[in-house]
Amino acid sequence: MTATVSAPTGFEPLDPAIREQYDRDGFVVIPNALPEEDRAYFEDAVDRIYGEEEAAGELRPDRSIHVMGWMHKDPRFVELLTWPQTFPYIWGTMGWNIYTHHNHIDVNPPKDEPPFWNWHQDGYRQNSDIDMDVRPMFMTKICYALTDLSEPGYGNTKVIPGSHKNNTLAGRPEKEGDPIIEPEGAVEVLLNPGDAFIFDRRLWHSRSMNKSERIRKLMFIGYTYRWIRPLDEAVADQSSEWFKGLSPLHQQLLGYGPDHASFWGIKQSGWIDDEIPLRAELKSRGLLDRTIPFLR
Repeated sequence: MTATVSAPTGFEPLDPAIREQYDRDGFVVIPNALPEEDRAYFEDAVDRIYGEEEAAGELRPDRSIHVMGWMHKDPRFVELLTWPQTFPYIWGTMGWNIYTHHNHIDVNPPKDEPPFWNWHQDGYRQNSDIDMDVRPMFMTKICYALTDLSEPGYGNTKVIPGSHKNNTLAGRPEKEGDPIIEPEGAVEVLLNPGDAFIFDRRLWHSRSMNKSERIRKLMFIGYTYRWIRPLDEAVADQSSEWFKGLSPLHQQLLGYGPDHASFWGIKQSGWIDDEIPLRAELKSRGLLDRTIPFLR
């Protein structure tokens, strides 16, 4: 008799070994995050957005796009906020008082140019305003691969495993013409179509050159804590019919809160707010854990 395998719900507890790996390396690859039918759907949606950007004259000189705040641009994009194969990696490393504040779609045609030094940590002023060693995580990002990135040279994201514990990275050229030196330990993240990887925003990373004949297509979703302001423009008026038709959990993850205290995880009285949708969902499933600070 064949055992029945239940479909993932997005609320499976994260394996402690995965949490340890993520803390050690700063990233985790998630194979087959998007089943092929879904991957093809989202690629078609991204192709449509690319066509809209092209028609509006918004392509970059290299004919690439970097479109932010895209959750409202297709009826199914909002599903990705709680995608069953990846959502456990979000609440399992960040907890329940979160939302998505920075999302972008990247499409990069082949580009035959000399390599450039683009190593960085995400977070902008979070890397300047917080002066401590080591800086807080603050943000986790998921990258969904819609096209083949299974070999070096396809425009893969480069990372330095473990570098999220370092505030600085040596090697940045000081002036034009200085030699480009690849940082020690750099690797390209290899992904098959439909794979994803989750990474700590502090991880030193860089986009590599796409030297293939393929077009690189990726979707990025960034999650942060609800007491941090959004980076993208609001995706829609929260009084719109589209927003009001979303589930309370999706509304939370798109930035809604009934009042300012809610963003801090509490009620106006100062007590913890058990009605925050993701907290309520985790509590109903017995997934709150007092031994893990962000899951208390």
